[in-house]
Amino acid sequence: MNARTPAQSLLMKSACAALLVFVAGCNVGPKYQRASVPAPPAYKESQPGSSDAQAGGWKQADPQDAMLRGKWWEIFGDPELNQLEESLLINDQNLKEYFQNYMAARAVVRSEHASLFPSVTAAPSYSRQGTGSASTAKLESSSSSTSTELVGDVSWEPDLWGSVRNTLRADQNAAQVSAANLANETLSEQSSLAQYYFELRGEDALQQVYDNTVESYKQYLELTKTLFKSGVDTDEDVAEAETNLRGAEANAVAVGITRAQYEHAIALLLGKPASSFSLAVKPLSAKLPQIPTGLPSQLLERRPDIAAAERTMAEANAYIGVQKAAYYPTISLTGSGGTQSSDITQLLGWPARFWSIGASASETLLDWGSRKANVQNYEAQYNADVASYRETVLTAFKEVEDYLVSCRLLSEQIQKQQLAVDAAQRYQDIATTRYKSGVDTYLNVLTAQNTLLTDRESLTTLQMNQMVSAVELIAALGGGWDTSKLPTVSEVTKKP
Repeated sequence: MNARTPAQSLLMKSACAALLVFVAGCNVGPKYQRASVPAPPAYKESQPGSSDAQAGGWKQADPQDAMLRGKWWEIFGDPELNQLEESLLINDQNLKEYFQNYMAARAVVRSEHASLFPSVTAAPSYSRQGTGSASTAKLESSSSSTSTELVGDVSWEPDLWGSVRNTLRADQNAAQVSAANLANETLSEQSSLAQYYFELRGEDALQQVYDNTVESYKQYLELTKTLFKSGVDTDEDVAEAETNLRGAEANAVAVGITRAQYEHAIALLLGKPASSFSLAVKPLSAKLPQIPTGLPSQLLERRPDIAAAERTMAEANAYIGVQKAAYYPTISLTGSGGTQSSDITQLLGWPARFWSIGASASETLLDWGSRKANVQNYEAQYNADVASYRETVLTAFKEVEDYLVSCRLLSEQIQKQQLAVDAAQRYQDIATTRYKSGVDTYLNVLTAQNTLLTDRESLTTLQMNQMVSAVELIAALGGGWDTSKLPTVSEVTKKP
């Protein structure tokens, strides 16, 4: 064989380099561009609106572009809640499921990435053949032959039109979707835990209201009995006082049902049996914190569900490229080589070696519109994902506005409800004084008692709802997450 001249070697290297550039650079798929969604300049409901709101606990965080960071639940300053949230991250079974889904998506990426490279197989073999004749007791071989082979095969389909690369890109985007879903589920579970916690503490506060009311009603019942014995009151007054007491006692028992259900829900989130988990009674004492909202435009980078919708859109775009590549021919390169010899001692000698190389191409000439339909299918899917992405963004804006107005107006409502409680307490005090002095009947006291209890119930419920709305607002703002936490394409491709 004649050796190549320097010019021939340079020409061969240039041709190989050109082929690699062509293979790497040719992609018939559409270029991906993130769909645009106009963002308002500011949240409409973020302004307090009145001094009553600030007095009630609501205050817009300053500066306007400040954002939540890190462990968002620590903003409430409740050590017990902090401990529960930390345990959630370790023990929640839903989070483990989403994490394994993410790991599976990464494995798919690595599998598809391997398709970019040639596949190599080895097939060693050994055989012996012979003929012979049988005698009375043994088989004697008259002739035999042996053959030993060491064969290796290489096959490769160059990704000339980007089909493999687009499939890989789609899988990488799908893995990022899985990572965003994991982050979104984590935020959802954390938010649910905080809501259940404040609702449980709200039930504890309501229990305290009923317990105090029951003790007060017992005193009134004893008072009516005393006045009845002295001839001032009637038996009807005693019956009314006892009826009021028994109703309050029944309500006090009913609170325990709801509290237990919240406690069981928290146990589930922590991955613990409800039978072995409990939280000590502690009335709601947390105050509404300052919650930085940032700007609406920042929300697109702060919510994991928006990131998942955007990556889903990119995944659909990549699949369009996969389908468009089907219009172009497929080229297969194959090669094989090895050694073959009847004498194993000569297996590695030069005469025993053999090799072959080949190439083939295939192109669909007539498919009756199948490829066109496939492209249209994935284009429609992409357009649907664009609409879904925009709907997700609009829903995010709506949720933030919902919980902003809820936090703001609940603060005002709480302040006014506190005034109602104060007035009802004064009403009961006056009615009690007039009743003891014989001016009015017990019916006026009964009316004042029921009014005070109702107002206290409403105040406690409003305070609980305010804390729940604060948690919902934080979750709607993304809970301190941002797209910098989303794994990159290279990160989802690497082996964990």
